[in-house]
Amino acid sequence: MQSLSYEALKTTPLHAQKVMDDLVVEAGLQININHEAYTVVMRTPGNDYSLIRGLLYAEDIYKGKDALHMTITEEPHGAAVAEVTIAPAQLGNGYLNKRSLLSVSSCGICGKQSLDSLEAKGRPLQRELNFSMAQLKALYGEMKLGQTLFSQTGGSHATAAFDTHGKLLSLHEDIGRHNALDKVVGDLLHQGKLKEAACILVSGRVSYEIVSKAFIAKIPIIMAVSACSSLAVDFAKEFGICLIGFSRDDKATIYANPGYITYEV
Repeated sequence: MQSLSYEALKTTPLHAQKVMDDLVVEAGLQININHEAYTVVMRTPGNDYSLIRGLLYAEDIYKGKDALHMTITEEPHGAAVAEVTIAPAQLGNGYLNKRSLLSVSSCGICGKQSLDSLEAKGRPLQRELNFSMAQLKALYGEMKLGQTLFSQTGGSHATAAFDTHGKLLSLHEDIGRHNALDKVVGDLLHQGKLKEAACILVSGRVSYEIVSKAFIAKIPIIMAVSACSSLAVDFAKEFGICLIGFSRDDKATIYANPGYITYEV
């Protein structure tokens, strides 16, 4: 199961149409070593043995030539728990030193030790907001003007936060998508303006972690240039967040909680 079909609204300046859209699956893989939780990585299900073998090799945890003894138990919605057995004498310095993982997947929750930490907690967001799709699209022009690092290098991501009137509150760039969002939230906290943030625009794709960070910051609208993962949509629906992907040119796809947006049907 590497993709799932979701109902969505594809919008243009003239109308919106209900469609079924295929999204890449994002799900947690908990890795236990010798019956102790080691980490959780987010991945697209499939080839989990190879993923784990490569991860443990890269992290200097197991570099033996023999196949790993591993059992993988499938969980709902693509999640899984892998029980890996490695003789203590074969455990490398990466495990013995308990250092942080260097190899992570698409999201910042990697490094958590249990799938329990992926559960949604808290009441869904509820705010009186109304943006038109045209208003949201116009904000991208302002974000682009502030992406000086991207203009210089072509290699950075950006997050921009706006208030209910479309005023830019904060914009930051970073090589990492999640770092850019963290910088924006930190800046808003420093300014005392976090409660004013009504929407964020992100330059890349949206995974679970982006939605989770927006929920913690109580920002109810996320609009992205690129795709959204299955887990991002699932949690956006549960968190009460309006999630919009593929916002390019005059088109966009609304995956969750479209009530904040006005559009022509």
